Amino acid sequence: MFTGIVREQGRIASLDGGPGGIRVVVEAPATAPGVGLGDSVAINGCCLTAVAIGATTIAFDAVPETLSRTSLSRLAPGIRVNLEPALRAGDPMGGHVVQGHVDAVGRVRSVAPEGEGRRIWFDVPEAVLRYCVEKGSIAIEGVSLTIAALDEAGVAVAFIPHTLAATTIGSLVPADEVNLEADVLAKYVERLVNRTG
Repeated sequence: MFTGIVREQGRIASLDGGPGGIRVVVEAPATAPGVGLGDSVAINGCCLTAVAIGATTIAFDAVPETLSRTSLSRLAPGIRVNLEPALRAGDPMGGHVVQGHVDAVGRVRSVAPEGEGRRIWFDVPEAVLRYCVEKGSIAIEGVSLTIAALDEAGVAVAFIPHTLAATTIGSLVPADEVNLEADVLAKYVERLVNRTG
């Protein structure tokens, strides 16, 4: 489990493989020393298992299922990624409950300055949009965010300068793909209502 509070911006060191699966090596000097073999780490919101660890690197395997459901297939050496190690007992719960199970891939619709920050609109598939409410939570690229507005096709988020600097969100431009995870609490509520209604 994660909270959507990015701990480090890593950098893709290498990618090997193809459509049948890839080995992703991430340069993560702040994260790697605290990760053990088999630990979970979220990369851009996608929970992956550490399969090899170096002094400053972590390697992960991404299988076709992961590649087909996330934006990880667009990674390339040198690209920065959001990293969050799994939550440990006693850690502060700074964001919201994030599973690292990407629900869908969305797309940046527009980016506009707003005061000291930016307002970014994201086009969101209906499978995720159905769980979105104004002032509710959503994870985008692994970042726990508050929905500022929504329409029939997507959501807007108002970003503060810190989030833009501490995550890869600051480099997003229109048409970029992003990993989306809906608030799991909304999914449970829907399931319970449908079973008892």
